[in-house]
Amino acid sequence: MKTKWLKMIAVVVLALGVMAPATGFAADNSKKAIDEKLGVPIVVYGANLSEVEKESVKKSLTVDEEPEIEEITVSGQDLVKYIKDSNSSSRMYSSAKITRKDAGKGLVIEIVTPENITQVTAEMYANAMLTAGIEDATVQVAAPKAVTGHSALVGIYKAYEVTTGETLDIERTDVANEELSVATSIAESSGVDDAKVAELLTEIKKEIAELNPATREEVQQIVENQLSKLEINLSEQDHQLLVDLMDKISKLDIDFSKWSEQLNDISNTLQEKFGALMEDEGFWAGVKNFFANLKESISTWFN
Repeated sequence: MKTKWLKMIAVVVLALGVMAPATGFAADNSKKAIDEKLGVPIVVYGANLSEVEKESVKKSLTVDEEPEIEEITVSGQDLVKYIKDSNSSSRMYSSAKITRKDAGKGLVIEIVTPENITQVTAEMYANAMLTAGIEDATVQVAAPKAVTGHSALVGIYKAYEVTTGETLDIERTDVANEELSVATSIAESSGVDDAKVAELLTEIKKEIAELNPATREEVQQIVENQLSKLEINLSEQDHQLLVDLMDKISKLDIDFSKWSEQLNDISNTLQEKFGALMEDEGFWAGVKNFFANLKESISTWFN
């Protein structure tokens, strides 16, 4: 009996010995390779991060998993470079990792610390990046504490120029920053959901790309069309901000025929992420009933 067990153990040990090299070989093959054509990912850190905060950001952006990476810092001086009339003393905390992709792959944006990016959504970043002239990249955004997320866009500009060797059009980066500000302002002041604001901006820009409006009046009509279609009501101030922004965008030096496809990608992403939820009246009725019942339950506690 003992001999039988010894033979079985020997077989198992032999099998493990044969399998071990194969397993090791597979692990080596699974490692990320350095992209010799498009270059290594670039991580851009907000200049006001402490060393502890920087280490937290590195972990969030999985910097250690990259075989090779380039690291840079974005400061208030960069803010002045890309955005007119900005404050060079601005605090910069939100950070990003940008990886170039082959032409036609589009933009993939991920906020890896959503609890700390309080105002800007992934779709807002994507919209602003297209306006700025950034295409075909994977971008991850992170912050070690609660921030609005606006400075990450400046970091993305700087990283994109470093990784591509191209110079972004400052007029476009300035308008892109205005777009981000208008988007977050509308979401905050009008009570419109972030996803709905992103959808509004995307659909207006799609119609601008398709119709190529020649006058401000035509741009305003496009804005009105989409506000009505999406059933969004804005204050007079927000309405004016939106029309002013879209009028500027319509006058930028952009290949609008190429833009349509990229905007469709953002639109499809929004539909996939939020479409079914937004259209599910039963879901929202359930939410409403839940809070109504909760209110009644709490009121009984004090009777």
